Amino acid sequence: MTFSIVGREVSDGTVRFGVAASSSSPAVAARVAHLVPGVGAASSQNITDPRLGGRLLDRLAEHGDAERALSEVVTATSGVEYRQLTVLGPAGPGFAYSGAKTLGKHASATADGVVAAGNMLSGEHIPQSIVDAFLSSTGELEQRLVTALKAGLAAGGEEGPVRSAGLVVVSGVDWRVTDLRVDWADDPIDRLAELLDVWLPQRDDYVTRALDPGAAPSYGVPGDE
Repeated sequence: MTFSIVGREVSDGTVRFGVAASSSSPAVAARVAHLVPGVGAASSQNITDPRLGGRLLDRLAEHGDAERALSEVVTATSGVEYRQLTVLGPAGPGFAYSGAKTLGKHASATADGVVAAGNMLSGEHIPQSIVDAFLSSTGELEQRLVTALKAGLAAGGEEGPVRSAGLVVVSGVDWRVTDLRVDWADDPIDRLAELLDVWLPQRDDYVTRALDPGAAPSYGVPGDE
């Protein structure tokens, strides 16, 4: 009941990773999105076991090979036939696995720096539409991921309506520089895009607040005098 994209870009020498996902279930990003700065990103979906995202990234951190990390986790996991996994490392394409008991129409698509996957889809073309939109997009990684998510919805999305969406990005520091969620709404991807419009102009200022509080800008809120 989910379609997602994991993407990577290099900006000013920093490797950035992001995950965007949407689902008919509530709070999709809380379960699906997994990222480690400097290491990579992964999604764990379809009768979701959130532990598998962390395991993928643990393996990736050990040896840096996304394809090998996916193979190792799939081989070692009981009940993996119910899972759909993606993983992307610091170089090369992303990789995906869909178990034999993945729900409904399901598919994945990969290219250099990106991987998309989905289940309970309206058509198996959806992940390729997501990847194509990401590759042809411009702007910040966050914007490109949301553009790709919108393209997946426009191409048909899930069989049923989506109700939640989320966007997470890591970039050069030890925390998520972007972590936006719409946990339940009639139009969650549009709401996510609106949140991003509010967040993105302030994103880097919040990094400055953490690293160099003396240089942090004031937003002029009441009490901040």
